[in-house]
Amino acid sequence: MTQTLTIPRPDDWHLHLRDGAMLAGIAPESARHFARAIIMPNLVPPVVTGADAAAYHGRIRAVTGAGFTPLMTLYLTEATDPADLVAAHAQGIITAVKLYPAGATTNSASGVRDFDRMRPVFEAMAEAGIPLLCHGEVTDPEIDIFDREAVFIDRVLDPIRRRTPALRVVMEHITTADAVAYVHSQPENLGATITTHHLVINRNHILVGGIKPHYYCLPVAKRETHRQALLSAATSGDARFFLGTDSAPHTDDAKESACGCAGCFTATNTMSILAQVFDDAGALDKLEGFASRNGPGFYRLPVNEGTLTLEKTDTPVIYPAKIETGAGPVTVFDPGFPLYWRVL
Repeated sequence: MTQTLTIPRPDDWHLHLRDGAMLAGIAPESARHFARAIIMPNLVPPVVTGADAAAYHGRIRAVTGAGFTPLMTLYLTEATDPADLVAAHAQGIITAVKLYPAGATTNSASGVRDFDRMRPVFEAMAEAGIPLLCHGEVTDPEIDIFDREAVFIDRVLDPIRRRTPALRVVMEHITTADAVAYVHSQPENLGATITTHHLVINRNHILVGGIKPHYYCLPVAKRETHRQALLSAATSGDARFFLGTDSAPHTDDAKESACGCAGCFTATNTMSILAQVFDDAGALDKLEGFASRNGPGFYRLPVNEGTLTLEKTDTPVIYPAKIETGAGPVTVFDPGFPLYWRVL
């Protein structure tokens, strides 16, 4: 008997679309399945003002059409004007603001170094109800890369939230049991996104048997115990956890180089991977909450009226290995196991 699952059309609460030829090549991959997405602002130069966000929104809509809604964000810098930020939110230009610790990830050089200087911005955001989206890693070179998320929680995030308790915060692309535990310990104003690839890979997948550049991402995948903690959180039904793919395209020459770029491109096959992962975990009934309901709940937005139907097949579903773009080929994330769910 054919098995199908119909859910409200999902949203992606953390997405990189880049710009120019790359935007044109990969944005349709997200627009095919997702109704809305929180768009990351770390372009070169970054999206730092309401005018920047409005212009970028227009470029995205020119590629995707009206069936996909980009929810724009501003890139927080130490020169951010709180008044511009609040005005952009009031006018519906932006949905949230992104905090990158300087140097933490791709195109983050303009990020924040002195978090104390940002208190007026955080206070203005709390008053206006604007969510702060955190790339949760410290950049201190003395801190091991596998420990940077846990240290960020203790040194940066928790102090910010204690000083500004009304600030609504999303811990983005969490990768550790420490982050899961922190979310569980906080009763309000905190959510967390979990990526598709962090539900699938641990650090062995990157390093064992040779370096796998298309599994390299930031935050880097951690031990298997951490992956299991993420899987438990995603399939728990807890509304504080929701999907943010962090789908991050780089051309193959940029990934497969002496200093390869960080990012996994999962937009093409995310929904099939998630259905397989949740099915294998015996939690298929929790996929709707994770992909379609929990995110809108946190962002105080309506659940999408449209639907998406997945069908379980007898033979593996085959996705293209690469997406050809005007900027060059982009490799699609390979989960390393057969997928028996496809989007109708």
